[in-house]
Amino acid sequence: MVAAKFVASAAAEAQFLRPDKPMIAVCGRSNAGKSTLINLLAGQKKLARTSADPGRTRLVNYFDFGTFLLADLPGYGYAAVSKAEKARWAGMLDRFFARKEDIAHVFVLSDIRRDPTEDDLQMIAYLNYHIIPFTVLATKSDKLSRMKVKERLRIVANAYGLGEGNVIAVSGLTGSGKEELLAKIAAIVACSP
Repeated sequence: MVAAKFVASAAAEAQFLRPDKPMIAVCGRSNAGKSTLINLLAGQKKLARTSADPGRTRLVNYFDFGTFLLADLPGYGYAAVSKAEKARWAGMLDRFFARKEDIAHVFVLSDIRRDPTEDDLQMIAYLNYHIIPFTVLATKSDKLSRMKVKERLRIVANAYGLGEGNVIAVSGLTGSGKEELLAKIAAIVACSP
């Protein structure tokens, strides 16, 4: 696998990259583990900056993984920012997803320990409505026992109205679920024009 590298950040639609290879977007609530997931995929600890403070990603950050481009989107649902900032982020996400021909797949991250919020359900409804392919990644699975992970996968899949095969449990800390995730990415890349 080619070493992943940071490519660019976009603060506005005019700066969005037009990919020449399949692009996978990563979205989810603030602090769902997007940066940790990117670092897990890259096999690097500091490719994407992680923070204990939610809402740190405020731009669309692009990373080149060789066979695909990954777009890290700002987290949604963070309460400690102004309404104007939330509206700006929402507008950026709308403009990003409006270019659905550029998006091969979306990974929606959801903390496995938490039930989906209204924001999470709205994101899934949005992707379904616009017919944008996605998979839910249930992050932070290392925080639960194996039995509890299985139980929570069923609950999360049910809450989103998905089959269990559309939800993958992952842990950026232990690497659990990485093989299944890499297989999913390989299938996405293979199916992309």
